[in-house]
Amino acid sequence: MNEFRGGGFRRSFGPREMHKAVCSECGKDCEVPFKPMEGKPVYCKDCFAKRKKF
Repeated sequence: MNEFRGGGFRRSFGPREMHKAVCSECGKDCEVPFKPMEGKPVYCKDCFAKRKKF
């Protein structure tokens, strides 16, 4: 369902399917909202935020 709200759309898709992964940087177990692909790095929330600053 899409609702028009002041210049943007708000989408309601319900709960996202989360997938278990291991952070490529720190090695912690984490969950991501996409299916990890072999050969592509996956980052936990903390490491992703650190990388985003650069």
